[in-house]
Amino acid sequence: MKTSGKSVANGAMVTVDVDRSDPHYRAWLKEAVRKVQADANRSADTHLLRFPLPEEWGIDLYLKDESTHPTGSLKHRLARSLFLYGLCNGWIRPGKPVIEASSGSTAVSEAYFAKLIGVPFIAVMPRTTSPEKIRLIEFHGGQCHFVDDSRKMYEESASLAERTGGHYMDQFTYAERATDWRGNNNIAESIYQQLRLERYPEPTWIVATAGTGGTSATIARYVHYLQHDTRVCVPDPENSCFFEGWTKGDPGACTDHGSRIEGIGRPRMEPSFVPGAIDRMMKVPDAASVAAVRALEKAIGRKAGGSTGTGLWSSLKIIAEMVAGGRRGSVVTLLCDPGDRYLDKYYSDAWLAEQGLDIAPYTATIEQFLATGEWPR
Repeated sequence: MKTSGKSVANGAMVTVDVDRSDPHYRAWLKEAVRKVQADANRSADTHLLRFPLPEEWGIDLYLKDESTHPTGSLKHRLARSLFLYGLCNGWIRPGKPVIEASSGSTAVSEAYFAKLIGVPFIAVMPRTTSPEKIRLIEFHGGQCHFVDDSRKMYEESASLAERTGGHYMDQFTYAERATDWRGNNNIAESIYQQLRLERYPEPTWIVATAGTGGTSATIARYVHYLQHDTRVCVPDPENSCFFEGWTKGDPGACTDHGSRIEGIGRPRMEPSFVPGAIDRMMKVPDAASVAAVRALEKAIGRKAGGSTGTGLWSSLKIIAEMVAGGRRGSVVTLLCDPGDRYLDKYYSDAWLAEQGLDIAPYTATIEQFLATGEWPR
């Protein structure tokens, strides 16, 4: 059956003129889906790392190390799901570009999958995007399309898709629905499988930061679906509206500034953020995120991105509450991406000074807590 006209199924007005029953198209589609699924099949599951805590606390802290994916971040899972979703919906077509509004890890991962199935990829991003992120996108075969105002990324992505006949992936709308939250080796199912032989196989808390909101939605839905007693906390950085929107029940909450913690925090309540599924939110100062990610390196010898620090800070604060209440159990958070992408930011004292961030008080808080079990007031 040949279809033509305008389609708005993916959020962008795109001219459609494809014979869906054409054997060449169907053969291409089958091969593209096979390649994306094969990527998951040959990739070992990501590790669950232990963060050292005093044995007498009776609490275990784990970090789900998503940096070991082929493209080095948590967004590899999301990109794979989005490509399968777009392919199976008939939105991604041979020879037509896939377009995404992203200057971060999602764009890197989507460029990888676009190259894998042989379609062009264009990342729409602010002109101020770091050279390292641009290099990674281009390394995986993607192109970078710059805008002067980051608030115009969505609009420009949809417009570019219309002009090229391509597909605007729109991670911020489709992240929560593209992933099978009931299982199928999603991140939540993986966490529970890996904890089976641990002393606390059902975590008391899972702490997941939010960019699109897709990961926190997947984890929270899985917890409810399997009737676990686990609680889900979403930490939010400065200059993000998720915390305000959640606490006030305001779907129109917004901010005028972008997040300094790359990959998480948004200036608007994104469609993929599902407030009703999560149990708790916590506002985390950016300086605390940096202090935590540096403390992580001291503890386990691994550098990680700032979003990992945001989750770790919140996890330590939750553990302090557990210690104070005499409760035992496990807490899981995410190691979202490697720190070598951010050496000129979160590991640079010059950048901290430029941003006016003083991490010393937060570093002292972490050190005092790990030494005494008490969280300074």
